[in-house]
Amino acid sequence: MHIAGKLVVVTGGASGLGYAAAQVLVAAGARVALIDRDAERVQAAALSLGSAAQAYVVDVVDAQGVSDLLAALGQLHGLLNCAGIGTASRTVGKQGPMPLQLFEQVVQVNLIGSFNLARCAAARMALNEVDEQGERGVIIHTASIAAYEGQVGQVAYAASKGGIVGMTLPMARDLAGLGIRVNTIAPGIFDTPLMQAASEDVRRPLIAATQFPKRLGEPREFGELALHIMQNSFLNGEVLRIDGGLRMPAR
Repeated sequence: MHIAGKLVVVTGGASGLGYAAAQVLVAAGARVALIDRDAERVQAAALSLGSAAQAYVVDVVDAQGVSDLLAALGQLHGLLNCAGIGTASRTVGKQGPMPLQLFEQVVQVNLIGSFNLARCAAARMALNEVDEQGERGVIIHTASIAAYEGQVGQVAYAASKGGIVGMTLPMARDLAGLGIRVNTIAPGIFDTPLMQAASEDVRRPLIAATQFPKRLGEPREFGELALHIMQNSFLNGEVLRIDGGLRMPAR
């Protein structure tokens, strides 16, 4: 798909991988609608990207709010789901079993939120005219290598990301007749503000376990992969790891 001049919605666009991807997309000529719950940060992010970006405050699990917003945006060709949350809690810990509400919250935002955006975005994309490749739109989800190698304390996060991996192919099959492609990126450990705040004791073993290159991923590299997926019409129904060969240990 040619994205120059096309509108791409980026959830979690106020910071981290979402913001980095938005930078890459804008540089390639796309227009972006940044969605986030943090009004101040998402507005600042959009402002930094110039006239090609607009900021919107909505919760990804708000069914009506998401539907209304996407309808108001008009013609839409791309969706990049980056919004997500994490937690560190074992199934059974010193205080007893993990609170069910904690598990539900992570799955609600990461998995159900991604599906909510996808279903509403696909309905809007279905109204587009097909391009020369027969395409009407592209949806990209963000999972994690934790979907495959969840660590101790990551049961909720890994389950939510595993759900995203699991829905990728059936969603691509659902939407194939409409000319809408669906793919998922499963990133490893990236040099986002969250990791920048981590101690060297946390960062060092992760870098050591990465095969090559021996460093954290650069958010720009995530954005470049998202751009390639949007532009490569033969990529569909796939989950692509981008992790430098990292396989997460149990701890």
